[in-house]
This record gives sequence, structure tokens and C-alpha cells, in this order.
Amino acid sequence: MKKRTITLFTALALLLFAGSVAANNINVSNIRVTGQNTTAGENNPANYTLVQFDLSWENSWRTSSAPNNWDAAWVFVKYRVGSGDWQHAWLNNTGHSSGTGTSATIDAGLLTPGTAFHATTNPALGVFIYRSADGTGNFSITGAQLRWNYGANGVADNATVDVKVFAIEMVYVPAGNFYVGSGGTETSAFYMYPTTTNPYQITGEGAITVGTTDGNLYYPSSTYGGDQSGPIPANFPKGYAAFYCQKYEISQQQYVDFLNTLTSAQASTRYPNATTNRHAITVSGGVYSTTNPYVACNFLSWMDGAAYSDWAGLRPMTELEFEKACRGTVTPVANEYAWGTATVAGNAYTLENDNATNEGIASNYSTSAGNASYDITDGSIDGPLRVGIFAANANNSGRITAGASYYGIMELSGNLWERAVTVGNATGRAFTGLHGNGALSTNGHANETAWPGLTSGEVTGATGSGFRGGSWHSSAAIMRVSDRNVAAVTHTGRFRDYGFRAVRVAP
Repeated sequence: MKKRTITLFTALALLLFAGSVAANNINVSNIRVTGQNTTAGENNPANYTLVQFDLSWENSWRTSSAPNNWDAAWVFVKYRVGSGDWQHAWLNNTGHSSGTGTSATIDAGLLTPGTAFHATTNPALGVFIYRSADGTGNFSITGAQLRWNYGANGVADNATVDVKVFAIEMVYVPAGNFYVGSGGTETSAFYMYPTTTNPYQITGEGAITVGTTDGNLYYPSSTYGGDQSGPIPANFPKGYAAFYCQKYEISQQQYVDFLNTLTSAQASTRYPNATTNRHAITVSGGVYSTTNPYVACNFLSWMDGAAYSDWAGLRPMTELEFEKACRGTVTPVANEYAWGTATVAGNAYTLENDNATNEGIASNYSTSAGNASYDITDGSIDGPLRVGIFAANANNSGRITAGASYYGIMELSGNLWERAVTVGNATGRAFTGLHGNGALSTNGHANETAWPGLTSGEVTGATGSGFRGGSWHSSAAIMRVSDRNVAAVTHTGRFRDYGFRAVRVAP
């Protein structure tokens, strides 16, 4: 049998920050390919090899008490043959190893979860790696291995291959009942008909009737709150089932890494080309870079976020999942923010160590109220902040001052708008939660069935999407968890306070 010749590609270390207590730093290193298996025969689709790497991040956790969850890394592989285009590696559902170090569990994320694995029609697009037992502190494993079925990708046994390994910090949101709406005064908030002060409880993934019969889900009319129609179909992801959510909004370095694996035509379509409001992604000689790698990536359109999700094997979040990710399973607090209270910091921040790995709040960090970036606290900063910035402050005393959600997800209120699939129009309600397959169209668009904005097989519009959670440029009221002021507005442009984060159903 021929041996494969491997040209190792040293992947960029993806540096992301924050967590429930202090700054995180996720890192992938020492990437190599080993253990080629060609016993199935020359250039057989069953042939595989192992992609080996080290993985670490700071302030990891797992707890079996409330909120009964953990953080994780979504790890996936891209490859190219010779000088060809970068492709998504199809992984096996078994045969992976977490190496040595922190005791870890690896769960494969199939293209179509809940159906049988198949090497070519339903491969694993990545894996979730997380603590096997309760604990907190640094997570570090050495010599982790993922089984890549390169033959199923159509790669020959003797091909010269470059490999990149990507890791995105995620947070596990367990299955369970939860409420939408807080009983407060938010615009167009959900409630259980007929009393607007009664939040509506979601108790399963079955269809939800929307209407004016007692016990129905409903919401007041507003300009952009939605059509007050339904039902919300059974296939629409409601947040009851377990899912993973990105711990942070997409950072500028993550978006740069995405652009640098696309063809020149695809990257040109997806490049925001903005130079204001702390957006610092530039291109030279076809290579993208940023001087603000740790800052949340603004100027992202719905189509940009959908493309990133598709490329990473993730999918857009729904607005019901947004409320679950913020509030968890606890009883709502009227007019609450993502950190579970109705109080928020009220003085303009100043920054220290601007654009650095340790960018922080130099002054006016609140030691009692929730910290968030919005029109009052933004002051003269004029743009989004480093992801997870509040949790890393020395004065942080827990979830509230860190601005963290019930599950430890960061900046769901403020910083950049969260783009979510709306239940406020028929196009949004038609979303079935299909995951991205790791590949974009030739033009650089997401191309998954029933994703909002899909036209002629490509996501080139935004109908069916909306906005939740507010931004550094919005008022405090709009940051509230249940505010639906623009939950069903269609906007295709790139703007200074538009960001994105993706989710994936738990295996």
C-alpha cells in the first residue's frame, strides 16, 4: 500500500476570552496526521487517518447542580489537497481519542443528528470535547485524535494534504421546560393569552399554537414584532431540546480564519470591508488579518452569519432558543437582562489595553449591577468590546457583574445584536433546524434548506430572520431578554452593531 505524504499546516491558535470567572484562552497546537489505515484497499472510501492535536482553554467547568451544564469546544477539520481549495473533513462517529490530561468526553456531531451515521451521506462534521466529570479550572489535553475518513472525502491514499483544526468555545444548554416572556413591559414580548403578565412555558418540541384562545402563546402587535400568526411547527427548534450555543459572539479573528479558507470569490462576497467602529479586518495579497482579533466582529449581515454557520457545521439560533440561553429554566424576572436581574450599569466605561488579549474595563465597571455595552456605557468607545470582557474584570463577583446568562453564555445582552430566526413570519417559522454541511456555494453563500433568506438555493436575503438582545449602540430597554422590538424585521445590510453567534443541537 502507498503511504500518504502529509504536509503539516500549522493552524492559527484561536484566542478567545472570558468565562464565568476570568479570561479564557482556547488554543489548538501541535497538529499532525498519523495512523493512516489503508486495509480496505487502494484508494478505498473506507480508508482513514487520525488528525492529532493538543487542545486547551482556561476556566472550564462542568457541574451536576444547577445549571447542570458544561462548556465545550466544537472542533472540526478543514483540509486541502495540494494547492486546491479548502474542504470540510468528514469524520467518523467513533474511533476518536481525547489523549492525555483532563478527563474528557468526545461526542460526534453528525450532519443530520438523530439518524444513523454514514461515512458519506451522514458523516460527523465535528466533535464536542468537554469535561467528563464535575470540575472547574484549566482544560488541557495532549495528543487528542480525530478519525478522519479521508477516503469518504475522495482523497487518494498518496495525496499531499494540508490540514487545519478549528476550535470554537460552546456552552451546553440542557433539555427542559422554560419560559418565554417575563411579564414585564418589553415591546411585543411573548405571553400566555389572555394576561400579558403571564409568561408562556415551553414544555416540549411539539407544535405551538399562536392565537387568542386562553392558554395560547401570543404577543402584542408592534411594527416589527411579527404577524401574531402560527402555528410554530413541530420541526422549528424551540429551545426545549438540548443544544450548544457559542459562548461568545463571533470574534474578528474567528471571522478572519473563516475568510482565509474560502476561495477568493467566496471571501470577496463575505468580506465586510469596514474600517470604523473598531472593525479592523483588512486584506493584503489575498490574506485576511485583523488588528482587533479579540473584539466581537461587527458589520456582519444575516448572510455573513449564515455562511459562517454553514462553513462551521453549525446553524442559526432561533429566538426561542435565545430566551432559553439567557434565562434557563428559572422563573422569569420582569424586564430582566441576560444576567437575570433588571438592573444594569449606568456609567460610561473607559478601556485599558485596547485591542490586546487583556483588553478590559478601566473605569465604571459595576460591582453590583449587570455589566453590558450599550449606548450609555459605550461612552467614547464607539464600537463592540472584546468578547467576554466583563467576566475577566478583577471586580467580577459572579454571573450578574459578568453579564453572563444562566448557563454562562456571554454578551447575550448588549455588545452586538444577536441575529435569530423569528417566529414572527411564515418564512422564519418554516425553519427546521438543519445544520450546515461545512461547504458554501461557489459564490460564498450558505445553501441549506429552509434557512431564512434562501432564494434559488442560496441564502442571499434575510426574510425570516430578526434581531434580539440589543447592542453597544442601542438603549438599555432593548437589551432585555424578552424585548421583541425588532424580532421580525428583515434587514440584509451590514451595520456597525450587527454580529452573530451560532448553535448546534446536542448529539
